Amino acid sequence: MSTPQLFDLQQTVCVNPATGDIIGYSQMNTAEEAREALRRARAAQPAWAALPLAERVRAIHRIRDYLVDHADTISATVANDVGKTRVEALATEVLPSAMATDYYAKNARRFLQPRKVRSGSLLFLNKRSRIFRIPFGVIGIIAPWNYPLGIPMHEIIPALLAGNTVIFKTAPETQMVGRTIEAMIQAAGLPADVFIHLNLPGAVIGQILLEPEHHVDKLFFTGSAPVGKILMAQAAESLTPVSLELGGNDPMLVCPDAHLERAVNGAMWAGLQNSGQSCGGVERIYVHQDVYAPFIALLKQKVETLRQGPNTDHNVDVGAMCTERQIKTIRRQVDDALAKGATVLAQVLIDPAHAHANFYPVTVLTNVDHCMELMREETFGPVLGVMKVADMEQAIALANDSSLGLTGSVWSSNTRAAVALGRRIHAGVITINDHLLTHGMAETPWGGVKESGIGRSHGELGFDEMTQPQVVTTELLHFAKRNLFWHPYDAKLYDGLKGALHLLHGRGFGLRLRGFLRLAALLPRMFKD
Repeated sequence: MSTPQLFDLQQTVCVNPATGDIIGYSQMNTAEEAREALRRARAAQPAWAALPLAERVRAIHRIRDYLVDHADTISATVANDVGKTRVEALATEVLPSAMATDYYAKNARRFLQPRKVRSGSLLFLNKRSRIFRIPFGVIGIIAPWNYPLGIPMHEIIPALLAGNTVIFKTAPETQMVGRTIEAMIQAAGLPADVFIHLNLPGAVIGQILLEPEHHVDKLFFTGSAPVGKILMAQAAESLTPVSLELGGNDPMLVCPDAHLERAVNGAMWAGLQNSGQSCGGVERIYVHQDVYAPFIALLKQKVETLRQGPNTDHNVDVGAMCTERQIKTIRRQVDDALAKGATVLAQVLIDPAHAHANFYPVTVLTNVDHCMELMREETFGPVLGVMKVADMEQAIALANDSSLGLTGSVWSSNTRAAVALGRRIHAGVITINDHLLTHGMAETPWGGVKESGIGRSHGELGFDEMTQPQVVTTELLHFAKRNLFWHPYDAKLYDGLKGALHLLHGRGFGLRLRGFLRLAALLPRMFKD
């Protein structure tokens, strides 16, 4: 019911998934308007990049200030668009976006500072090299519906600070948040066409942004692995670089010495907040047999106290699902697990009064194994599968039995041992005694391995994704007439260059000394006609 529909083929109808109420309309763009927007963004980019960095930073500070000044309104918009709770909208989207905006503004100069390259050989002591970071040009950003503010802000802000212009497309389900981001940029007074928000179906905008004749200079996409693969194939036609964050099926490993109450509370928050619609959230829990019984007993007790319902006030723990199609995916996976022997440990009852909205009850399953879709595919809903393991070696083997590798966590009172264990998980982000929170830490890179994606966002690595390295090498002996190895060639040149090889890498002092003398004999040719 909450899936947006077209209104007169010109507007997207925006619906609150938790209530079914229409909350707004968003004008749709045509394909030609999108192509024109791309042309305008390309035309605006040189002047934007030419501005002193301090001016771009001031503009970004105004975006941060807008976020802070309108925190309540923006939180309500996010909650109503996605169906999440007001607390989650503030805690996982508005607050991290403000912190990230401030972080990138404070660190942009350091990230963009030219970096000296240390000389790699005595043979080139007359060379000096530096790496400059230059903007790509026009950055395309296709954002998802689960964190429609928090995810794209970590891409929009660094892209703008680096001197790029941005074409932004949010999901049809979260158009009100997209329009809010557009309003923030406008309120900050950025020049025209530096940021352009478009409302088009994903398949259409993906094709337009990657058309070989007129394409963006880099594309950032957050979404499913199948769609990411399609976009990457399209990008290959023009060799457009892409950064893909494609989801996860994240494992949580509970060691026998874990603090069980913290582990249970962490599993609930990282697995069930945002109604489980977090690509980096807990989905699979592997618990050592020594603590399995008390772990699931405590988990059952705490899950059954959760309050699930509409986001009309602050006294709700778990909100609605954003889309009906995701509910169908969850039902299929849970039904498959139950048919293969899984049992329901705990489940939250949904008030029948909310049956018209997009709610799926919080569910915890035990007696699960890897013959079930639930443990092998991304669920993206308020469902946890808990599996007993004989030891942590088995936990690692099961954790890595997935085509996805976004994040993983280890829970133990021995931090050193937990880090060693966690580093064996095939994932891009590992946390110890916590999970998911690093997405809210602007300084920590975010991204996965395997089919969870390519590239990184957040932090310095994420900022670097917004620029290309340009190496500039200068010559100290600019008055010399030629380099040692330039024309004309002769036997003496060959012998001298071989001397350089022996000087640098020869075995034994005598060979190196003879090499030095042969190389030194060449030096005068650099200054002769």
